[in-house]
Amino acid sequence: MHPLPLSAEMDFSQNSLFGYIEDLQELTIIERPVRRSLKTPEEIERLTVDEELNDIERAVYLLSSGQDVQGTSVVANLPFLMRQNPAETLRRVLPKVREVLHIAGVEMQLTAAASFLTILQEESVSIQTYSHSFLHIILQHVEHRDAGVSNAWLETLLSVIESLPKETLRHEILNPLVSKAQLSQTLQSRLVSCKLLGKLANKFEAHIIKREILPLVKSLCQDVEYEVRSCMCRQLDVIAQGIGTELTKSVVLPELIELARDESNSVRLAAFETLVNLLEMFDADDRSQTILPLVKSFCEKSFKADETILLSLSLHLGKLCHGLYGILTPDQHLRFLEFYKKLCTLGLQQENGHNDNQIPPSNQEQEKRYASVRKNCAYNFPAMIVFVDPKNFHMELYSTFFCLCHDPEVPVRHTIAICFYEVSKLLSSGVYLIYKELIALLQDESLEVLDALVDHLPETLELLTTGGESSVQENKLLAVPDLIPALTAAEQRAAGSLKWRTHEKILQKYACLPHIISSDQIYYRFLHRMFTIIITNNVLPVQKAASRTLCIFLRYNRKQEQRHEIIQKLIEQLGQGKSYWYRLRFLDTCEFIIELFSKSFFCKYFFLPALELTHDPVANVRMKLCYLLPKVKSTLKIPADKHLLQQLELCVRKLLCQEKDKDVLAIVKRTVLELDRMEMSMDAFQKRFYEKDLLDQEKEREELLLLEMEQLEKEKQQNEGRQSSDKIFEKKQRKEVKKSKLVRSQSFSSQALHPKYGNLEKCTGKNSTTGYATSVSGIGKSVLSYTDDSFRTRNSSGNASSYSNTSLPSTSRNISNSIDQKNNGSKDTQSRKAPLKSRKSNP
Repeated sequence: MHPLPLSAEMDFSQNSLFGYIEDLQELTIIERPVRRSLKTPEEIERLTVDEELNDIERAVYLLSSGQDVQGTSVVANLPFLMRQNPAETLRRVLPKVREVLHIAGVEMQLTAAASFLTILQEESVSIQTYSHSFLHIILQHVEHRDAGVSNAWLETLLSVIESLPKETLRHEILNPLVSKAQLSQTLQSRLVSCKLLGKLANKFEAHIIKREILPLVKSLCQDVEYEVRSCMCRQLDVIAQGIGTELTKSVVLPELIELARDESNSVRLAAFETLVNLLEMFDADDRSQTILPLVKSFCEKSFKADETILLSLSLHLGKLCHGLYGILTPDQHLRFLEFYKKLCTLGLQQENGHNDNQIPPSNQEQEKRYASVRKNCAYNFPAMIVFVDPKNFHMELYSTFFCLCHDPEVPVRHTIAICFYEVSKLLSSGVYLIYKELIALLQDESLEVLDALVDHLPETLELLTTGGESSVQENKLLAVPDLIPALTAAEQRAAGSLKWRTHEKILQKYACLPHIISSDQIYYRFLHRMFTIIITNNVLPVQKAASRTLCIFLRYNRKQEQRHEIIQKLIEQLGQGKSYWYRLRFLDTCEFIIELFSKSFFCKYFFLPALELTHDPVANVRMKLCYLLPKVKSTLKIPADKHLLQQLELCVRKLLCQEKDKDVLAIVKRTVLELDRMEMSMDAFQKRFYEKDLLDQEKEREELLLLEMEQLEKEKQQNEGRQSSDKIFEKKQRKEVKKSKLVRSQSFSSQALHPKYGNLEKCTGKNSTTGYATSVSGIGKSVLSYTDDSFRTRNSSGNASSYSNTSLPSTSRNISNSIDQKNNGSKDTQSRKAPLKSRKSNP
C-alpha cells in the first residue's frame, strides 16, 4: 500500500487515482478469505441434525453421513457414550467407528487412540469386553503409515497390555510378533515389535521369555537398520529385570557389549545408557573387567563425537559414578572427577580469556547444547558429592559448585538452585562452606532461580543455622552476615515483578524466620514489610500470604510492647480502615489468629473488633463476617466467656432484623442454623473436645512462656548490670590494694617495722579478702533466690497483669484462674524454668 503523508494535499491526477485503485484491490483481497469462510445454505443443511435424536442415534447418523469434523466429534465423545449407555454404544456406535477409521484422517485417528485409552482408564467395561471389542481395532492401526498415528496407537496398546490376562497376551500379541519381527517386515513393524517385546518381558515366566522372547530380542539387536538396533537396545534393561541376573549375564550382556561397539552413534549411546541402568545387576568383577573399559572408552571419545553423546553422558554421569564407586583405583577415581569438572565448564571462558582444554562453541546452537551439558552436571552435583565424600568437598568440588552457581545461563543456575537443599544435607556440618552461594542465588537476577531456591528455603536455612560444631544460635547467625539483606532484597524483587505466585511462595516460606533469626531482627526488618504488603499489594493470594506470615511473626515475638503495637495497628488500620478492602483483610487476619493462637488470645484482642464489622456499610464485609462467625464462636469457653457469647448473639439478632441485602440475609440465616448446631466447649476438659482443648492449652502455655521469658530477660539484664557494677567496684578495690602495697613496700625499704605491725597487716589482708568473698557469694545467693521467687510470684500475679495492662480494646475475660491452675499443678512448667535463666536474648 502507499500511505499518504499527513501534510500532503489530495491529488486527483491520473497516477494518483491508479494508486488508490490498487489500494482498494488489496483491501478486497484481504476480505475475500472472510467471505469464503462463510457456509452456504447447502453446507448448513448438511451440517444440521434433527434435535429429536438421542445421543446414540445422533452418533450413528453423524458417523454414517456427516462430515469429518462431525465424525471426529463423535469419536471424541465416545467415553461419554460408554459411561451413559455402554451396551448400545458397543452394539451400534463402535462398528461405525471401526468402518470410519479405515479411511479417517490423522486427526480422527489421534482422537480415537486417546478415546480408547480413556475408556480403558475409566473402566467403563470389563477388561474381557474391552479386549473383545477394542483390542482388534488397536492392533489394526498400530502399524499406521503415519509415524505420529502409529505412536499414538502404540501407547494405547502398551497401556492395554498392563491389564490384559496372560492368555490374551499370548494369543493376540506375542504369537503374531514372531512374524512381525522378521527382517522381511517393514521398518515400522519391527520398531513396534521392539517396544512390545520390552513390555511383554515382565508379563511371563522366565522360561517362556527364554524360549519365545529372547530369540526375537537377539534377532532385532542384530537388525540391519540402526533405528531397530537402537530401539531394541533401549528395551534391554526392562527385559533384564524380567529374566533375572543369570540370563542377563549370559544373554543380555554380550549383546550390550556388541552394541556398545556399533558403528552408529545412536546405537552406542543407547548401549551406554542401558549399561548405566543395569550396573546394579552386575557383580564387581563384571563391572571392573567388562563395563569399566567400555565406559572409559566411551568417555574418551565423547568430546570427538557429536553433542548428543555429551548430553547423555553428562545426564548419566552421577548414576555411573555411583555404580562404579568401590571398584575404581585412586587414579581412575580422579579421572572421572576431572572429567566431570571439565563438563561443568564446557563452553565457558576462563578468567584469563581462553579455555583450558575446552571446546569453544562455534555457533549459538552449539552454545545452547553446551549449556544443556552444564545443566545436566548441576543436576548430578549431589551424586558427585557422594562420589568424592562430603569431607573432601572444599578441596575437590567447591570451585565447581561456585562456577555452577554463577553460570551465565539461567537453566544451569535454576538446576543448581533446585539441588541446593540436597547439597546442604550432604555437607551436614560443612554447610557453612556454601553460605555465600546461598546469598548469591537469593540475589540472582532471574526469578526462576529464586523460585527454585525458595521451595526448600526453610530447611536450607535451618541446616545453615544449626549445622556445624557450635549449637548457639547467636554464633551461627554471625556466619551469615548478609542473610537478612538478601532475604529482603529477594522479596522486594519478586514484589516488583508480575510473577505473583513466586512472591506468594516467598512470603509463605518466610514464616520459618522466627526459628532462624531473632525476634528483634524480624520486627525491624520483616514485620512492617508484611503489613505494607497487606495494605498496598493488589493480589489477593499475596495479601493473604503476607497476613498469615505476619501472624506467625506476632506469634513468636518475644516483646510484649512490640506485640501490642502490632495488634493495635491491625485493629486501627485494617479493622477500622477506611477502605472496605482493608476490613476484608482484617477478617482474613482474624481467621489466621484463630488458627495460630490460643482461644483466650483471640477473645482478648480480636473478638469485639471483629464483631463491630456487623455494622459495616459494605455488604461484602458483612457477608465475609457471617462466614467467619462459626469459627469466632468456637473460641468461646463457657461459663468464662458468657458475656462474649451474649455479644455474639446480639450481633446475629441485629443482622437478622436489620439486614437489607438479600444475599447477606440468606447467608445470615444459614449461619444462624450452623451456630445453633454448634456445641460449646467448657472450661473443663470434655471428651468431645479433648484433642482441641489440649492443643489450645499448649498454645496458651507457649504464649505465657513468652511472657515469662521476657520477664526473665529483664531480670537478667538487671542482674548483669549489678554484677558489672560489682566488677567495677572490685577493680577499684584491687587498684587501691596495689597502691597500699606499693606504699608499704617503699616504707619497708627505708626502715624496719615492729613485728606486731606485720601480724596486723596479715590479719587485715586476710579479713578483707574473706569479707569480699563473703559479699560476692551473698550477692550470688540473693540473685538465685530472687530469680526463683520471681517464678513463684509471677505465676499468681505477673502473667495475668501482663495480659491486662494494655490500652488495646479487650474483653474482661479472666484467665488468671486457668493460669494459676496450670502453673501450680504442672511440673513440666516448673522444670522448664531452670534453663531459661541462662538463655540470652537475641540481638
